[in-house]
Amino acid sequence: MTTTSIPPPPQARKGWSIRLQSLIAAVVVTSMLILAGGLLWNSWQSARTALLDAAGQSFGDIGNLINEKSRGIVGPAQATLRQLSFDPLARATRLEERFERVVVLADILEYNPLLAAVYAGYPNGEFFLLRRLHTPELRLFFDAPGRAGWLVQSITRAPDGRLSGQWHYLDASLRRLRTQNLPDYQFDPRQRPWYESAQGTAGQHLTSPYLFYTSRQIGVTLSERSRDGRAVLGLDVDISAIGEEMKALRYTPNTQIAVVDAQQRVIAYPGTLQHLQRQGEAVNFKTLAELGIPALQALATSAPQARRAYGYEAQDERWYGMRMEMDAVPESQLDILVAIPDRDLLGNLRRDLQRQALQGLLIALLLLPLGWLAGRQIGHAMHRLSTRSRNLARFQFEAAATPDTSPLQEVQELDRVLQHMGRTVQNFLGITETISREAQTEVMLGKVLNQLVETTNCVQGVVYLASPDGSELALAAVSRRHDGAADSAHNLPGRVPVATGLAWASEQRFADSLAIRLRSRQQELLGLLVLQFGADQRDAGDDFRSFAERLSGVLEVSIETRQLIESQQRLLDGVIRLLADAIDAKSPYTGGHCERVPLLAEMFVDRLNGDPTSPYAGRWNAEQRYEFKLGAWLHDCGKITSPEHIIDKATKLETICNRIHEIRTRFEVLHRDALIDYWQALAEGRGDADSLGRTLQQRHRQLQDDFAFVAGCNVGSETTDDADLERLQGVAAQTWQRHFDDRLGLSIEEIRRVSGQARPPLPATEALLADRPEHVVPWGARRPPVERGDPANVWGFDMQLPASEHNLGELHNLSVRSGTLTAEDRFRINDHIVQTLIMLRRLPWPRHLARVPDIAATHHEKLNGQGYPRRLGADQLTVEDRIIAIADVFEALTAPDRPYKGPKTLSESLGIMARMAREGHLCPEMFGIFLHQGIWREFADRHLAPTQIDAVDITALSEHSRGR
Repeated sequence: MTTTSIPPPPQARKGWSIRLQSLIAAVVVTSMLILAGGLLWNSWQSARTALLDAAGQSFGDIGNLINEKSRGIVGPAQATLRQLSFDPLARATRLEERFERVVVLADILEYNPLLAAVYAGYPNGEFFLLRRLHTPELRLFFDAPGRAGWLVQSITRAPDGRLSGQWHYLDASLRRLRTQNLPDYQFDPRQRPWYESAQGTAGQHLTSPYLFYTSRQIGVTLSERSRDGRAVLGLDVDISAIGEEMKALRYTPNTQIAVVDAQQRVIAYPGTLQHLQRQGEAVNFKTLAELGIPALQALATSAPQARRAYGYEAQDERWYGMRMEMDAVPESQLDILVAIPDRDLLGNLRRDLQRQALQGLLIALLLLPLGWLAGRQIGHAMHRLSTRSRNLARFQFEAAATPDTSPLQEVQELDRVLQHMGRTVQNFLGITETISREAQTEVMLGKVLNQLVETTNCVQGVVYLASPDGSELALAAVSRRHDGAADSAHNLPGRVPVATGLAWASEQRFADSLAIRLRSRQQELLGLLVLQFGADQRDAGDDFRSFAERLSGVLEVSIETRQLIESQQRLLDGVIRLLADAIDAKSPYTGGHCERVPLLAEMFVDRLNGDPTSPYAGRWNAEQRYEFKLGAWLHDCGKITSPEHIIDKATKLETICNRIHEIRTRFEVLHRDALIDYWQALAEGRGDADSLGRTLQQRHRQLQDDFAFVAGCNVGSETTDDADLERLQGVAAQTWQRHFDDRLGLSIEEIRRVSGQARPPLPATEALLADRPEHVVPWGARRPPVERGDPANVWGFDMQLPASEHNLGELHNLSVRSGTLTAEDRFRINDHIVQTLIMLRRLPWPRHLARVPDIAATHHEKLNGQGYPRRLGADQLTVEDRIIAIADVFEALTAPDRPYKGPKTLSESLGIMARMAREGHLCPEMFGIFLHQGIWREFADRHLAPTQIDAVDITALSEHSRGR
């Protein structure tokens, strides 16, 4: 027997090559080196970035702490000074009065321990200060008694104009211990910077650091003029605490921190006051250059003011620093400088990386011999497997291979896999083709099950599908091998309870079969797969079960996909049915229209599609038939936006209520006016009782007749001619007196309509019937884009738009010649088809349902091009459009629930439709099929009352519809 094999693919030109064992050894070493280098580089970058970020965060924290420390000093002091500016101390002129405020001043110093003293200076040179002596050093400095806790320093002016100073030592309870006169106490507060700045302008002032006159300490003064301007109040703050705080904030021993001003003068430095130069009573701040801190000097010169670490060079060394604004002291223009050398920040990291690099290189060298040996062993086995792989590359899936003798278990396993792969690939190709091409679920399940049975080498397979309610499993597909092995298969039932099926899957009821639950992605039960083992699989264990369970995923996907498509279709049908029911439920007069029209239209299409003699036989496949069904059910979905009082308008004056009662009330008023005129004339003697009575009766009869006429015009069942309109104008010309304000109790919208009209004085004479300006509701911003020239009209509408949205004028509505709807009402009714097209066009219809919007929104078009909303002609109307138009008209004519007419008989309805077909409103061809196929009769038997079903001459109607 001659066999033809697939020729091998053309061989590529042989180029550079390397043995596998050498390649593996090289790859192992190279990979280790690359991996080690990459890890080290990544570790260096990550650690460096982390350290820099941490340093930046620490720098920011240092700045925040310094700012917070400064705020803790300045903020409470500012608030205290603001309150103190209202204190009576400023108004006190005698020393005794000032001593009365010592308790308040002591509380201030106790509350804020960072304050050294609180005092007041007066325009006459007097001075009053309270200082806390809370340390032995301060008591020694001021030569205070041992029990002294407070010192009051005062300067008062004697009657002769001389100033004299006194120190008053107080104990902890503010009791006076000793008073010391200081005749040579030369201190003038008016010459101090804190007094001059506060006296010159209003508000609080913070001085630059200076030497306190008495304590000879360095600090700052916060001062403010009192509210009455009689004194300047001040608080002394010792700034040495800021330096001590900065000392504790150093990130490393070599970290440099300083607070500098715009001229790089050092305002604060950690731990000591070496940055200050005393020259008598003045204090000078050293610059960074004078203090000998080049790292901070370079940072202040080059670094931007930002809260991030900045790298720079200073004295041939790498530094990282940050320059931040000291925003705790307003308008101070102070910066906080923090710097740390590179050796402190990254030195340990560099040493660790060098050690790791040496370790990685040593490991790579040790692995080189191991990689060489492993490559040699694997190379021989891979050469043999490559031969089998080439068979698969030639698509020779059925080719068998001899067992491999390699000691490597993985190579042996791969050899077995390659032997089985050919058959499995062929089966999977068959399964994929079946799922992609087969649309029917039952047929698809059968074919896929056949492939699964063959792939698993079983003798029989059965698929059960779960019922929609999840109560039972129904037999859906059976597959048996053709080698006779399935003759002993179990006779499984057609239906089983879900509990029984799950017991099979859990307990393995049959020793020679395997039951697998089929579940969706949401772990919902889809069904059950039962596989019967072959003779060589009786001892199959967990591996086979795992393989079969994974393979069953093909069934799960196919079942879930089909069920998902079907459930989505049912959901879509349900939503559309819900919308139709909601529209029917809106009005008690049109209930059932949205249901009966699609039933009639589907009946029509099914008759055409199934009649072999019809020219339209087989025109619609399943997808097209479903598309038509959706379009028919959605044909009036736009009515969900239509006002119910217009849809249900049974009389001309009806809005939310029938306004004929309002008209009748006016007639009642005129009726009583006539009676009042009678009695007044009789009382005044303007005639005898008989003649006046006859006049009264005549007037009453006239009013009764006029109201009956108006009420008759209000009913839409009768047409209104020109004579009726003329008489209506005469009735409307009658007047009546209104004594009440007609603008009370109105809604906001009603008030807006009459806001531009003058209010007539009461009593007001008004016409009996009138078209008032407030009856007209303009379109405004609600103007719909339905006119042909409207740029917003992207749907192709071509409709006549009324001048206003609503016109509730009484004469305007009563003058409707036929029916009850005005032009405005008619447009609102017709607008439902506009909304139908707009609503449906906005939905993302799939390709096979793309024509649903047009099918649903074209049944009011006419063959003569005079329909709405797009004025389509006969050449633009499809068969589906013409069918739904006939179904809609026939149902509307025969419906017994219209508010303005009674139900018509079959002969009347079909006669009207024949005339409409002759005049180009309906399709004569479709109307003829509708007649001769008896579709109207079948619908009438199901939905019409017996009184509506009468004799119909089909031939005459057909001839009449064609104009013969």
